Amino acid sequence: MTGKSILIAALSGRALADAARRAGFVPLVVDAFGDEDTRAHAGALQCLESTTQTGFRHRPLLAALDALHREAAQPVIGLVLGSGFEATPKLLVALAKRYPLLGNDAAAIARSKNPATFFPLLEKLGIPHPKTCLEMPQDTTGWLSKRTGGSGGTHVMPCTSQTKARRGRYFQRLIKGTALSVLAVAEYDRLHIVGISRQWCTETEPKPFRYGGAAGPFHPNKDVEAAMFATVEAVSQALGLVGLLSFDFILADGASYLLDVNPRPGATLDIFDDANGRLFLAHIAACTGENITFPARPTPGARAAAILYADQNPLTVNRLAWPNWVADRPRPGTRIPRARPIATVSGDGADATDAELKCRQRLDELAHMLYGLPRNRERINAEVYRAHSERLSGSGQTR
Repeated sequence: MTGKSILIAALSGRALADAARRAGFVPLVVDAFGDEDTRAHAGALQCLESTTQTGFRHRPLLAALDALHREAAQPVIGLVLGSGFEATPKLLVALAKRYPLLGNDAAAIARSKNPATFFPLLEKLGIPHPKTCLEMPQDTTGWLSKRTGGSGGTHVMPCTSQTKARRGRYFQRLIKGTALSVLAVAEYDRLHIVGISRQWCTETEPKPFRYGGAAGPFHPNKDVEAAMFATVEAVSQALGLVGLLSFDFILADGASYLLDVNPRPGATLDIFDDANGRLFLAHIAACTGENITFPARPTPGARAAAILYADQNPLTVNRLAWPNWVADRPRPGTRIPRARPIATVSGDGADATDAELKCRQRLDELAHMLYGLPRNRERINAEVYRAHSERLSGSGQTR
């Protein structure tokens, strides 16, 4: 398949474009940011900047994909979707009519993301998970409010007596513990475990569960690991999933509780993929029914990737000599509102803890470099830079 073109659509398409290019494809990308490195990896790019405010819309997205398809120099084998489509089933159906979807279809995504059916399925399978309900509990102490189809953690908020019951939200008991995620590749008849990552939040008001980063591979004790892998296999088979998937857990008191399933390539692709794009190749092979050689011999050591947010102040990013450990590099002149993602930082180490420490050091280094620039030193009135709506505040965190 080397040399063929592949369509990619995601709020931030850099990670998928990078992986596709490593795997030997020519990525044709539609995303909302058009970062410098996304443009470098892509054979062609259509940037829909309004998507950060509106989400993906039917007509602009199809027009952008059609334009890329017409201009492709090599045959286009299909469309890979990243973040931004979990809550748009009608759009997914329309895309599947236009292009071969290399991933899960609208029905499979709905089975994974609809709390009204997903959590009863876990009950039926005997899968441990936090208590979940569709109606706001009378006593909200210890409960969270979550948006159906949300990603990146910014849609999660503590439930209080002042919380309003709104359409598209559900409620879940808070379990305090260690956030873990299992990355896997599902074929139609078997499942391959890639690895476990440990994740953390970068808290900000009023978003205490905003995604911060992840490090892996992480190795819990063997009993916990075996239980998590059994859960992933059972749930993946029950949902009829295919391709790259991630399963989010909370580890508490020696037990793992399943929180969510992401039926698409996710943020830990940056951590677990290799220089030859083996995970991207495995995703394509699984979705097209081809044989995959997996897993390959694991790379020694560990890697972490984390997001730097503009939490100090809004800032302007001008032309910089970016360190090679920075990805999702904004174009010169980009204005980053307060609390929005700036870039992704990575770090390697002997194990997950060592890699996370290196990554956090680089976050501080990059923040010092950016906020040390003269135009970013002065504080700017926060009211000038309004945050995006809640609907999209989570979607951009997958950058």
